Amino acid sequence: TRWIVLHSKRLRIAQAAIEAGPGGAGSVREVQVLEQQPLEQVALLVPEPLQPGHTYTVSVHYAANLSEAFHGFYKSTYRTPDGELRVLASTQFEPTAARMAFPCFDEPSFKARFSIKIRREPKHLALSNMPLVKTVNITPSLVEDHFDTSVKMSTYLVAFIVSDFKSISKISSHGIKISVYTVPDKIHQADYALDAAVKLLDFYDDYFNIPYPLPKQDLAAIPDFQSGAMENWGLTTYRESALLYDPAKSPASSKLSITMIIAHELAHQWFGNLVTMEWWNDLWLNEGFAKFMEFVSVNITHPELRVEDYFLGKCFDAMEVDALNSSHPVSTPVEDPAEILEMFDNVSYEKGSCILNMLRDYMTADVFKAGLKQYLQKYSFQNAKNEDLWNNFLFQICPTVDTEESILQGDNFCRGDEESFSNAHWIKREALDVRAMMNTWTLQKGFPLVTVTVRGKNVHLQQERYRKGVDSPSSTEYLWHIPLTYITSKSDVVQRFLMTTKTDVFILPEEVEWIKFNVGMNGYYIVHYEDDGWDRLIKLLKGNHVVISSNDRASLINNIFQLVRIKKLPISKAFDLTLYLKHETEIMPVFQGMQELIPIYKLMERRDMDDTANQLKEYIVNLFKDLIDKQSWNDDGSVPERMLKHSLLLFACRRGYQPCVDKAQEYFVKWQKSNGTLSLPTDVKTAVYAVGAQTLEGWDFLLSKYRLHSFNLEKNQIALALSLSRNKDKLQWLMDQGLRGDIIKTQDLPHIIGFVARNPSGYHLAWTFLKNKWEELVEKFELGSHAIATIVSEVTNQYSMRSQLVEVKEFFNSLDEKGSQLRCVQQAIETIEDNIQWMDRNFEEIKTWLQNKNL
Repeated sequence: TRWIVLHSKRLRIAQAAIEAGPGGAGSVREVQVLEQQPLEQVALLVPEPLQPGHTYTVSVHYAANLSEAFHGFYKSTYRTPDGELRVLASTQFEPTAARMAFPCFDEPSFKARFSIKIRREPKHLALSNMPLVKTVNITPSLVEDHFDTSVKMSTYLVAFIVSDFKSISKISSHGIKISVYTVPDKIHQADYALDAAVKLLDFYDDYFNIPYPLPKQDLAAIPDFQSGAMENWGLTTYRESALLYDPAKSPASSKLSITMIIAHELAHQWFGNLVTMEWWNDLWLNEGFAKFMEFVSVNITHPELRVEDYFLGKCFDAMEVDALNSSHPVSTPVEDPAEILEMFDNVSYEKGSCILNMLRDYMTADVFKAGLKQYLQKYSFQNAKNEDLWNNFLFQICPTVDTEESILQGDNFCRGDEESFSNAHWIKREALDVRAMMNTWTLQKGFPLVTVTVRGKNVHLQQERYRKGVDSPSSTEYLWHIPLTYITSKSDVVQRFLMTTKTDVFILPEEVEWIKFNVGMNGYYIVHYEDDGWDRLIKLLKGNHVVISSNDRASLINNIFQLVRIKKLPISKAFDLTLYLKHETEIMPVFQGMQELIPIYKLMERRDMDDTANQLKEYIVNLFKDLIDKQSWNDDGSVPERMLKHSLLLFACRRGYQPCVDKAQEYFVKWQKSNGTLSLPTDVKTAVYAVGAQTLEGWDFLLSKYRLHSFNLEKNQIALALSLSRNKDKLQWLMDQGLRGDIIKTQDLPHIIGFVARNPSGYHLAWTFLKNKWEELVEKFELGSHAIATIVSEVTNQYSMRSQLVEVKEFFNSLDEKGSQLRCVQQAIETIEDNIQWMDRNFEEIKTWLQNKNL
């Protein structure tokens, strides 16, 4: 061939040359450069054909501006405590932006070794994936840093930063130097992240039994950053709020989220960096695994965070979009950059992690871990596809348990003798074909609804695809291999049954009062109990809810409301179940109750049905009143208890529960009198700010603190409070400022728009803002990005009127094809259609139920 085609985007190429043989060996020939902008490619036309098996060196001279968005080699700014504006440059290449920094084969399967040199002023510091080898003086005002050559890796993992950051470091027990870099005056907020990173990197080194292959791991907090964090090999980058922590100022939820984000990025050093998906259609092999490993690792390194409590919430989030027709299989074909960006969604991350959790529960943790190690060892420094993963689970060699011989049973499970019955007695004894089973979860979209009918000792099962939307054609072509688990009123030993057919039946040893499937919500499916099955479970919750675990209670709350959505149950039955919440104290069922009930009155507010909306608000406050009254206004308690306190107090104050409002008001007045110097308990701050922001004077005072350097860790809480104002001018100002990016950083704009959209006084403004500023938003955040998807979803997901549906469709249809075909747009339209049907069907019944209950 005479062509070399490289990716290049917004690079001004001055000239290119080719040389036969490794550098310096042959004659240098200039080549012709042709650019194909729509494809983000350049073609180099060489004077004579390239010979197979020969080595050539291509050199390209080019220039480019620093990107003004959040991808490529881009500009970021921050202000020092005395207000000076400082500039730095950092990179974000995943998925397709390395081509904005240098011409390259910008696809994940083209792995290469990278040698990087950076010229900078002496006052700056340069960082890259590898350690610095030497620095050469070029002129008195310019030095050149030479970094070590990298391991073999994909282009999207290359990273470099030029800044004036400061750092702190520790050495891990495996001898890796771990450092956290931040802007100079925030380095005192980096200690927690450093300690967490050391613990987590050591954990993964031991768990995978594959040494981390680089000599260092840097974590850098970037002042402008679009996503949460990025796993660049050896130089992970983060939003400041995803890395910086101060026990005196940060809420408990920050400790949890920071630990999990670091766990996620460090898991990627193996899943994603060492073994990379061959193409973006299998992004879940990176993201589903990193998400799943957050829970595996943090559970062991930071048990006090009770991370397992939050896992099932992720699965419910995934099901929310996976129930729509516009969902996609975990592994799905993608081609252009916008389609690739769209893969970074709840299905790749959350669903990916939930199906892995289900598989681990099914196979047992040790067998699962052995399969993972085999996969990572086999494909180290290479690329893998979906099926490559399952092939490593097929033939497991039994590890020896203590001194006892393990046995490989007929179902390909490794079990020690004494536990071969109790722990994993699968009612079906078939050889386990992991690939066949997991293909049903990764190659088809959606998830199963399992209907259970108990007739005496016989349990009849039926599976179908769970589908929202009234006109869904029956989905007979869908079939899953479902690892069912259940407990009964007679036995809390988890029983297991692998369902591989449309219908099935098994026999219980004796008749039971109740049966609960999907124990601990470890499975990615929902369950409907026919006949009086639900009544029996509701009776159990009312009588003695602690007989089943808090995750089981949360999953019942979730499932019953999902069944109302598809007309399997009346809404009154779901509301009957919620009555037990008066006695609930655990975080997951309380959160789940709120997550099901609050959106219902939000739908009513958007339709100006204030009477019923207020009755429903009153009902929810009454449900949790005892728990709200019990909350201490200090920072006592475990992390889950503190997070529950934060949510309950904010909820109570926003809903106007007087004892809460009075107390928050009292705190706010004291805090304002002290000019913001009074130290408020971290977990009640948001509630205090939310009440304070309701007056114009309070709002202005909060804004003045938002702008101060010393409040950097509280910016998110203050922004939320500011967006709860009923003053439309203030709400509009917040969104305008977010787009301008000076007072409110543009990275926070998607959240600000979401907050305003949830405010009854602001949802019209948010929709108008989205329409008027669409072009600017797309330029800033990129078509297909998670940020754009968040904005579209947040602005529209509480609409439930036909006029709103028409308006949303009209606007998106008026865009070019790329914009109107976005998956988030399809999801928004389906969600509104579903809301319309839901309200038409259930509103009157809720109204009647609330009137009859008179709580």
